[in-house]
Amino acid sequence: MLTKRDIAIISNLNKFRVMDRDSIAELHFSNLKNPSYAANNVLLRLLREGHISRSTTFIPYVYFGSEVQMKRDSAKIGHFLAILEVYKEIRRLGQLDTFLVEPKFGKKGMAEPDIYCEYRKTPFFIEVQKSIYSEKQMQDKLNRYVDLFESKVINPFPRILILSEQRYAIDDYPFKIFQSHSFTYFLSTLKQQTELNCTKVKKERGGVKIKIG
Repeated sequence: MLTKRDIAIISNLNKFRVMDRDSIAELHFSNLKNPSYAANNVLLRLLREGHISRSTTFIPYVYFGSEVQMKRDSAKIGHFLAILEVYKEIRRLGQLDTFLVEPKFGKKGMAEPDIYCEYRKTPFFIEVQKSIYSEKQMQDKLNRYVDLFESKVINPFPRILILSEQRYAIDDYPFKIFQSHSFTYFLSTLKQQTELNCTKVKKERGGVKIKIG
């Protein structure tokens, strides 16, 4: 008999495609004294019972849901683990209402974001960009977002956030595009900009000057 926690773990494994042991421990066993030990025991039982599968290529081991059709040594494993890290990061920040992995919107050939999420009731398409794209590759990717925008399949259209160590030169688009190396840093830059705007307003109104930084 599967427990509620078992079902939640299996559901997340199917959702994220692949999860490492430490992430499962953080998301499902953080209330226990030794999350990693508890996670190991449960995962081993689910593995023996055939509910999940495992790859020992990674340390700690990574696990897959029964619905996941992906080679256990697939090059995409690292990409999905990076998406999982983004989920954990946003979750720690709170107010995460929705988080979808590689959702399909619109027709084939339109943009397929790595993540669709709603944070503080604001929708985002997030691209987790670990590899470096050429200017043309990035332009082609964003043009597919233009096609999705013009299809009006989703309204209001989400903000696009590119998470990458690489900064790209991006032209004007009919939607907002942000770039950052992490979601946390992205939020901090928004906060700084808000504070700066408030300072400018106060200065214009002859109010008290506020020093930023």
